[in-house]
Amino acid sequence: MIIYNVTVNIDNSVKDEWLRWMQQKHIPDVMATSMFVENRILRLIGDEDTGGTTYAIQYTAKNMNDYLRYKDEFAPALQKDALTLFGDKFTAFRTLLETV
Repeated sequence: MIIYNVTVNIDNSVKDEWLRWMQQKHIPDVMATSMFVENRILRLIGDEDTGGTTYAIQYTAKNMNDYLRYKDEFAPALQKDALTLFGDKFTAFRTLLETV
């Protein structure tokens, strides 16, 4: 299994709107690609004084081919949506993990 981890720091001024959008729109759109079998969203504890809140959104793919297909065919449009809605109010970085 491959875990696609997206770590996001979102400005507290739009945190509630962003979280609602993630849960109701973005994550369902990612899952609708059928490239992932499960997901979860986690909040980092201990960064409350930074002016932002950090979350890790994890999507589990059965294999690397499913992840690569997602990255090539679906990710650019979905990532553009986030930029359009939240612009400079967030930063994100992505990592891949493999279940051992």
